[in-house]
Amino acid sequence: MRDDATHLHVAIVGGGFGGIGAAIRLKQAGIHDFLVFERSGDIGGTWRDNSYPGCACDVPSHLYSFSFAPNPHWTRAFSPQPEIWAYLDDCARRFGILPHLRLGHELHRATWDDASQRWRLETSKGTWTADVLVAATGPLSEPRIPALPGLAGFQGTMFHSARWDHDHDLTGRQVAVVGTGASAVQFIPEIQPRVGRLRVFQRTAPWVLPRRDRALTATERWLFRAVPASQRLARWSLYWAREGVTLAFLHPRLMDLPQRLALRNLRVAVRDPALRARLTPDYRIGCKRILLSNDYLPTLTRQNVEVVTDGIREVRARGILTDDGIEHPADTIIFATGFHVTDSPVGDLVRGRDGRTLTEVWDGSPKAHLGTTVAGFPNLFLLLGPNTGLGSTSVVIMIEAQVEYLLRALERMKAAGTATVEPRPEAQEAFLAEVDARLRPTVWATGRCASWYIDRTGRVSAIWPGTTWAYRRRLRRFDPELQLMAPQRPAGRSAPARARDLP
Repeated sequence: MRDDATHLHVAIVGGGFGGIGAAIRLKQAGIHDFLVFERSGDIGGTWRDNSYPGCACDVPSHLYSFSFAPNPHWTRAFSPQPEIWAYLDDCARRFGILPHLRLGHELHRATWDDASQRWRLETSKGTWTADVLVAATGPLSEPRIPALPGLAGFQGTMFHSARWDHDHDLTGRQVAVVGTGASAVQFIPEIQPRVGRLRVFQRTAPWVLPRRDRALTATERWLFRAVPASQRLARWSLYWAREGVTLAFLHPRLMDLPQRLALRNLRVAVRDPALRARLTPDYRIGCKRILLSNDYLPTLTRQNVEVVTDGIREVRARGILTDDGIEHPADTIIFATGFHVTDSPVGDLVRGRDGRTLTEVWDGSPKAHLGTTVAGFPNLFLLLGPNTGLGSTSVVIMIEAQVEYLLRALERMKAAGTATVEPRPEAQEAFLAEVDARLRPTVWATGRCASWYIDRTGRVSAIWPGTTWAYRRRLRRFDPELQLMAPQRPAGRSAPARARDLP
């Protein structure tokens, strides 16, 4: 029960798919005492921030939406960024979430107060307390820019693909793109016809498969609107097809066929054997994120494009010097270098019972029970936390499973009259031991690559080693036997040395 204007039952941090999805389901469950704190001036998360040319999803549209809010208005098989952003905005409006939004509220610190059994949230626009904290900041929210020598002395324009400078005209420019990941393969074909010279600095060649994209016909879209069951059938078909693909990641020998297809795709797109050799990966397909594109590889063969594979020694005032001693002129540098995933800055902001932050507790390797809760951090729920990433299907499915787990936990706490819940340390350790064992034979661990799935300790801490169906089944039941649950403490009473177990 609220006792002042700044106390909440649930505080949600982040206004992307996770935050909006949690808010909608809380409201549908009859819980209205919550707020969504979003640091930006608008919702959307990843799909607000990534507005670079050509930005689109690499998961089929019908899967990249909430199961409770199908969208019959998608225009393509793979949704472009503006449509996904508009979809999230529509969901927030349609389900009545707007009054619960606090835009422009950046989280500075979230601290667990064991005496009051509450979270204290300090934001850029005030302080709140909350019984429960939901961290929905997402793994792809903090851009990573490498600490290259001389970067501060560059006299041109530079930006990260997730912070695209739309005011900077690229026409005729000498553009250097650093990185060849998922965003690069989308925006490079878009900007190539406009720039004067495009140099792509590649550290590791990606595996690229054709993108089976197409415009959805007017008839299809009419059918989805008129007969909603037809869209549910389309989603169901895509879901099980993607679940089947997951098996190849778990059993690397099954990757032989997609790797042969990717090599054939490369041979067809790039006729020059010298360039093709530089674009041929030296690791198992699937070890790093598989990229989908029909025009990235052909773009690299254009006359105004150069692929640079030598390492970057330093950035100079008007160019980039590589290890072979060549200085490559540049007046614009675009970083397509990914995000802080296993070292997300939000870990520095959340402080648990013993006063340590998530970053300090994790010590380089993020760990959570079911990828959702963390021992020593009562009433904290992570959405898309450690070991919830996927290689072949939609993370929205994982988010929904975690949100339903949150609702079951809140229901159990209310029924049992408990104030706090957190996983038992031994339950968390057992879960992590199982996950690590299941990851060892997978392509993510055996594919001989360095990927953002792997943390600085060498552990695969970003990926779930199984199907989304298996994950949803694991989270279908909130098991009190695996939890430490403490009753409401009378006012003024000091905290016990250890949370008391309830039957």
